[in-house]
Amino acid sequence: MPYRIDHVHLRSRDAVAAGSFYVEMLGAREIRRDGSPVTRVVIDLGGLYLFIEQAPEDIAPAARPPHLGLEHIGLAVDDIEATFAELQKKKLDIVSGINDVKPGLRTIFITGPDGVLIEFLKRDFAL
Repeated sequence: MPYRIDHVHLRSRDAVAAGSFYVEMLGAREIRRDGSPVTRVVIDLGGLYLFIEQAPEDIAPAARPPHLGLEHIGLAVDDIEATFAELQKKKLDIVSGINDVKPGLRTIFITGPDGVLIEFLKRDFAL
């Protein structure tokens, strides 16, 4: 049976603020908010749906990398230098500058809401 991606589910101390981060800082599009008060914000981040759930107060914060489980969200970009300049301009929490991982692969990492690690990558080859 074939599978295809549907969504990534995140938990947040403030689902509305986290959703706003992805919209305002990364150009995502908010799809909807569920509940009153809001229990989930659904956004489209470059074709990847993020379900951002409002977490109860007793949920522990995210583990600091490296850790098991979901390691990061990777976003492809066309121009790594322009992306880095834009991230700096927005004063985002840049974990690493531009990394030359191997020939044809350059990356940048930032920390998003609730400790989510986000990678921006420029790949000059097909997977």
